[in-house]
Amino acid sequence: MAISLYDLTVPTYLQTLAGVSGVLDRGLSHCVDNNIDPADIVATRLFADMAPFSFQLWSVVHHSRNAVEGLKSGVFTPPAKLPELDYAGWQQLILDTRKALQAVSAVELNSLEGRLVEFQMGQFKAPFTAENFVLSFSLPNFHFHATTTYDILRMKGVPLGKRDYMGPLRLKA
Repeated sequence: MAISLYDLTVPTYLQTLAGVSGVLDRGLSHCVDNNIDPADIVATRLFADMAPFSFQLWSVVHHSRNAVEGLKSGVFTPPAKLPELDYAGWQQLILDTRKALQAVSAVELNSLEGRLVEFQMGQFKAPFTAENFVLSFSLPNFHFHATTTYDILRMKGVPLGKRDYMGPLRLKA
């Protein structure tokens, strides 16, 4: 059985985004229960040379919703300027991303199979097929930033486990 471009992307993004939403909810509860300002988490970095929590969430959005837009347009670029959002604003952006992806048509996305998608950063251009863009660029970046989001929350003491990260499993009906 062949797997479609839609199946590679949207359900995978939605599963992990549901996990990210859940860990954000648990993170906020932890802040409330322990009198921690959620703004402290938004600015947290794992290491000084790594991007902050807010960038991790921005990249989760970029490598899911914006990756689908890149598949449609044939061009994918680095993310736009990081928005200045509070913790609740990041939670809402993840929910909005989930809603946008739920509206993506499988027929439309599958019609893009084999299409050229070019990653452009300044003068640098990297050509991909749609499938290779997803498998070798978008999904690895998406999971890296989702995992780093989880890791930052764990570092801040939020009681999370792997199951929280994974989101709802897509079990056989």
